[in-house]
Amino acid sequence: MISKKCMLICFIFMTLSCKRNEIKEDTEAKPALKENTGYTSIPFSIIENRVLIKKGNYTPLYGTKKSVDLADDFMMDVYPVTNANYVAFVKCYPQWRRSNVKKMFADGNYLTTWKNDTTLEVGQLPNAPVTNVSWFAANAYCKSIGTRLPTMDEWEYVAMANENSTDARKDSTYNQYILEWYEKQDTYKNEVGKTYKNRWGVYDMHGLVWEWTEDFNSVMLGGENRGDAGSDKNLFCGSGSLSANDLMNYAAFMRYAFRSSMKANYAVQNLGFRGVKDIKK
Repeated sequence: MISKKCMLICFIFMTLSCKRNEIKEDTEAKPALKENTGYTSIPFSIIENRVLIKKGNYTPLYGTKKSVDLADDFMMDVYPVTNANYVAFVKCYPQWRRSNVKKMFADGNYLTTWKNDTTLEVGQLPNAPVTNVSWFAANAYCKSIGTRLPTMDEWEYVAMANENSTDARKDSTYNQYILEWYEKQDTYKNEVGKTYKNRWGVYDMHGLVWEWTEDFNSVMLGGENRGDAGSDKNLFCGSGSLSANDLMNYAAFMRYAFRSSMKANYAVQNLGFRGVKDIKK
C-alpha cells in the first residue's frame, strides 16, 4: 500500500516540475558541447568496469507508445562515476574545476561539497558517487573517456531489473524498496556497489543516487519522436502526467517528475551519473 506521505512527495515533485519549467523556450535549450572539444582518452588509470546489456523492449511509464524498442546491444557502467574518478577528470581538464566552470554549464552548487578544486572534503569517500555535477559536466566526463550518458529509455530498461528478473516492476517488493530509499537521508555519501546487483550485473540503479540521462528533459514528451520540437507543449506539467501508463507505479512516477524539474546546468546533492558505451558493428 502506497503511503499518503509518498503520494505527497510525488505531488510536490510534480508541482516543482511545473514551476521550474514555466520559462521561455530559448532559455531551456541546452547549448550542446561541440564535437571538436578536444576531449580524448583521459591520461590516467580508470577501471572500465562495464557489462553487456542485450537489446530488447519495454513499456515506458509515459508516452503514447505501448512499447519502446532498444535495437542495439550496449555496454553500461557497473557502478556510478565516483569522486575519485571525477577528481582525476578535473585535474586533466581545468575548465571543469569549480573555480573555472562557466555558470551556463554549472550552477553555484557545482562540486560545492569539495574542499577545493581538486580535493575532497575530509571524510568524503573517494569511492562514493560523485554528485553536485551538472548535465554538461557529466556529458563532458563521458566524452573524455569515449562513453556517453545513457538515454532515458536505456536507463529505465536496465533499472527495471532486480536480482532475479530483467523486469521486476510488477513485484511489490521492488517498488517498495525504491520508495523506502526515497525516504532515507544522505545515501549519496555511501560507497558504490553496496546495493544489490541486478539481473544485468549492474549495481546502484536504485538505493544510492539519482542519475542523469542524455535526454533527461524529454520524459514528458507525448509525441512519437522525443526530439520532435513540435511536441514541446507536452513536455512538462499536467499534460505529460495524463499519459502515464501505470499511475500506481509511484516509484517511477516520482523519478520522472524529478527529471522534468531539472535544467542542464543544475548540480544537485543526490544526483550523479554513469556512462554507457556503444558496441561497434
